[in-house]
Amino acid sequence: MSQAHALRTVFSQTIRARAAVSNAATQRERSTHRLSGTDADVGSTIIEDASRQQSTPRVVLKGGKSRLFKAGAPHVYGGAVDSVVGRPPPAAGDVVVVTDGQKRAFGWGVYNPASMFRVRLMQTDLDVDREPGCLLDLPALIRARVQQAVALRRTLGLPSAQTSVYRLINSEGDRLSGLIADVLGDHVVVLSCAAWVERHAPVVRAAIQEATGLRSIVWRPSLDILREEGLELPAGGTPTQEPSTPADGAVQVVENGVHFRAALHGQKTGFYADQRDNRAYLRTIAGGKTVLDLCSYSGGFAINAALGGATHVTAVDSSASALVLAEANAAFNGVLPSSITLVKDDVAAFMAAALAAGRQWDLVVLDPPKLAPSKKVLDRAAAKYRRLNALAMQLTAAGGLLMTCSCSGAMTQSGAFPTVLQDASTLARRPIRILRHSGAGPDHTLIPGYPEGAYLTNMLLHVH
Repeated sequence: MSQAHALRTVFSQTIRARAAVSNAATQRERSTHRLSGTDADVGSTIIEDASRQQSTPRVVLKGGKSRLFKAGAPHVYGGAVDSVVGRPPPAAGDVVVVTDGQKRAFGWGVYNPASMFRVRLMQTDLDVDREPGCLLDLPALIRARVQQAVALRRTLGLPSAQTSVYRLINSEGDRLSGLIADVLGDHVVVLSCAAWVERHAPVVRAAIQEATGLRSIVWRPSLDILREEGLELPAGGTPTQEPSTPADGAVQVVENGVHFRAALHGQKTGFYADQRDNRAYLRTIAGGKTVLDLCSYSGGFAINAALGGATHVTAVDSSASALVLAEANAAFNGVLPSSITLVKDDVAAFMAAALAAGRQWDLVVLDPPKLAPSKKVLDRAAAKYRRLNALAMQLTAAGGLLMTCSCSGAMTQSGAFPTVLQDASTLARRPIRILRHSGAGPDHTLIPGYPEGAYLTNMLLHVH
């Protein structure tokens, strides 16, 4: 008997037993059973039976450690593990069953002995009913979750004639922890951030191509993260891509009707789609204002400001290649060279010099790179955010607006960013009011069990 047939048999037998009980109960009783955990008990039994047939390795948690993961947390840390049962021991990317301290199965996931995320949970006992064909079958689950991600984006109206660049798969938010994928027009850029993603790369590629109909996939391993996962990949070089992908990585996309040239091999996945809604909002408030865009990259905020009627825009970035893109994007959208100035400089140095020269702008945008990659450096990063924002406030004309951002998950999750801004206000001697508090767009999905997925903070301030 094949494994697939055996799993279907186990599932069918258990479901028939459950149906016999359910048919004898009223709908009210069935609801009561659901609330009391009957579904989880059945799911646990299904996982137990299937895992025994496959001799799946088991990760046993310490007593009292399972509640967090049963409630939806996607990562089992090494400190929560009591023992690993399996001969031979599971390797990175292997499927394992996860049990509580009483050795009752409540889910399964992918194992990595080298990672602080010892298990990335893929299904819990409550998921088995909804995704029976994926039980202990990682390729099937990848295909199902990618299809779900595509369907959700279509519900959000993505893609559309107005927007062809968006987040397709958002790691934990789409319950594929370690896998990120952005669509840029006719291309998909995959950011691989887990050992299991590298090991199952052909399945991931095929699943995305099948679900989206897009053939061009650029595979970008996140080298630093994968090193923490126990993988050593060659540094440098061009990310792997399909023959249909442009050799130079230059593509055209549209976001809210604004056209951009993006670089598939550029920063992040080539385009910062997370700020889409915030760029659109900036466009509505830029009319008649002078605008300073700091850390402008390819000009997303700057060009939206110009198209929104700004009298003049100054865009500053330390990357020459980013400013080449910004110049092309400005021309692409009909922004006159006389209405935008592109400056290659360190933003802190530029702000200090502009302040010394007595310059100010009506609307300032500050969107620095990630300054706090982890909680360990949060205090040091807070000092940098404080200093940069104090300068930005001083460069904002009296009664003007400052749109300031943090893409550091550690800062956003700490809830400390408003306090940092208040400290910056005191340092700059410029009182502020918060007018708007936003984050990433809805395509950057989140789950309640993983609040760490909320990394972006975007705040609009009124500066007195």
